[in-house]
Amino acid sequence: MAQNFRCLISIEFEPGPAYTLICGPNASGKTSLLEALAYLGRGKSFRGGQTSNLIRHGEQDFVLFGQVEAAGRVTKLGVRNSREGLEVRVDGENQSGAAALAAALPLQVIDPDVHNLVSGGPDERRRFLDWVAFHVEPDYLDLWRRFRRALKQRNAALKGGTGRNGLSAWDIEFVELGERVDAARRRVLEVSLPALREQGDALLGSHVDFQYASGWSAGKALKEALADNIERDLGMGSTQAGPHRADLRLLYDERQARRLVSRGQQKLLASAMILAAAETAQAAIGRPLLLLLDDPAAELDQDSLARLMSRVEGLGSQVIATSLEMEALVLPQAPAVFHVEHGALTAG
Repeated sequence: MAQNFRCLISIEFEPGPAYTLICGPNASGKTSLLEALAYLGRGKSFRGGQTSNLIRHGEQDFVLFGQVEAAGRVTKLGVRNSREGLEVRVDGENQSGAAALAAALPLQVIDPDVHNLVSGGPDERRRFLDWVAFHVEPDYLDLWRRFRRALKQRNAALKGGTGRNGLSAWDIEFVELGERVDAARRRVLEVSLPALREQGDALLGSHVDFQYASGWSAGKALKEALADNIERDLGMGSTQAGPHRADLRLLYDERQARRLVSRGQQKLLASAMILAAAETAQAAIGRPLLLLLDDPAAELDQDSLARLMSRVEGLGSQVIATSLEMEALVLPQAPAVFHVEHGALTAG
């Protein structure tokens, strides 16, 4: 159920257990529906933007509610957002953040901007790797939060004019947690690499590989990297070395993918990464994910689209896809079909 979310006044939506296709013209509300589903599992929009832009014009808030069935158990999720902030409930109990949503409704999105995972900055790829780590490494979320606090404290000390000697106390915790984050990411990448390579090769028809860059000079310990950067850190008022500066380098035919591939190839490579992440997470949590495909045909020729949908089929996730026309997107079995127009949803 979604109320006052973008152009959606009030809709109820029950997707099929395997495949669901949402059709409608441009600006009809197809993407808004997928966005609402993703928000229910993430507590944020995959399209970005301020909360005020998500609330239907003239309203004070939006409300989302859904039920997730997994392993014979039904979990109820609720989200309300307004100028006062985000409210999250799971099974009727208030939650302090969106992590409980992500655990209950694990999902991934392939949308027209998915190529940014390849062509965008390192923060996109760090978030990608951290998402996998959240589902594969049970303690990763707590570890990441503790590291972020240590980073914030060290940066505050740098901005506050703390000298070289005064930073030593902050460095101890920062180094210990930073190296643990780095080790966890490396373990996750090692687990994910077979799926990443297979999905990339299948979609692009060429060898694809991935290299993790820790965020500081290779061959050095983090403590040593901090010492080397101390004057720069003091001058800039922020920490320049650490896992918050890490990157996942994408190699296509032994060259950096972001510099070589076309927009369509970037979409295929990014989609391969999303499918591999979903495959790895599904194996770790022991149940299918929700995969949202927003206009997957965009920027892909028929052969590329067919390869993508074939890989989607092999994943075994619950799939909800949008398309301008039903015939434009071939799903592996008869889907549940819905039509959207002017923010209204009809079945069949």
